[in-house]
Amino acid sequence: MLKPPIPPDEGMRLETLRSLNLLDTAPEERFDRLTRMARRIFGVSMALVSLVDQERQWFKSADGMQVRETSRDVSFCAHAILSDSGMVVPDALEDLRFADNPLVTSGPQIRFYAGWPLVAQNGSVLGTFCVLDPQPKDFSPEDLRVLGDLASMAAREISIHALDTTDSRTKLYNRRGFKVLAQHSLNMAERESKPCSLAFFGLDRFRAINDALGQAEGDKALLSFAEQMRRTFRGADVLARLDGDKFVALLFDCSAEPAQRIVGRLLAALERRNQFSKSGYDVVCSYGIRDVAAQNHVDLDTQLMHVEALMRENKRSRENA
Repeated sequence: MLKPPIPPDEGMRLETLRSLNLLDTAPEERFDRLTRMARRIFGVSMALVSLVDQERQWFKSADGMQVRETSRDVSFCAHAILSDSGMVVPDALEDLRFADNPLVTSGPQIRFYAGWPLVAQNGSVLGTFCVLDPQPKDFSPEDLRVLGDLASMAAREISIHALDTTDSRTKLYNRRGFKVLAQHSLNMAERESKPCSLAFFGLDRFRAINDALGQAEGDKALLSFAEQMRRTFRGADVLARLDGDKFVALLFDCSAEPAQRIVGRLLAALERRNQFSKSGYDVVCSYGIRDVAAQNHVDLDTQLMHVEALMRENKRSRENA
């Protein structure tokens, strides 16, 4: 058996997957309808919407299969996510990658597999839409095209779900998406004994921009700040717009002192933006930074409340200076 390789964008892929808040959720008819359709079209025993997590594959929909997850090491789908145009295994016993795989040699005794990648809006591959059978099968190019169409339909349903976790204006995470992904990061930090910190931002004089120049210009100010955040923070950090002019970053493996230096780079980038911008206004922020205890079940709402209070204190001191 050959273990599946790790994709080169694994960090971003997992971040995207977990931000969707789909893992370990209840079955949904919008996905189950597609797997039922796939079984009927291809005459197979099983059809899955499979999401490949860090150490497992988990099935959002599993028509014809009783289990809801398996180890990633034995997953056919963990191989298929590396393919741009689908993966077909006509007979697993004749494929060196899978001949001695326990999913082949024992239940569910897979012999045939065909899977198509499920691609998120940012290009990350989340898993596959796949069909399986205990008998070897041929799969024509037309069959593969139809499988790709079904996968696209499943990916669209995932994209609709993703709207619940993404801020429509800035495309950063919203409060719901932040809380899901930040909790995953904190749990990982606890397992690996890594520090984390929160940085909370509030745009100064944002209402004045809206009042004087209109909402469209206010939206441009939000987008400008969000873009500077993306350029400044690291790939492992979780960035979000909570609401209005409030933004937050959870910095993984980073205590408050180095977080202060990263925020300093953000402030310097904003100064450069203001120096050369012809928008007629400056994008300026107040902020607060706080170490976060990496513990399971950390109350993020309370932590956010504390770090927002630090931001407001910083804003008052700057206004009174």
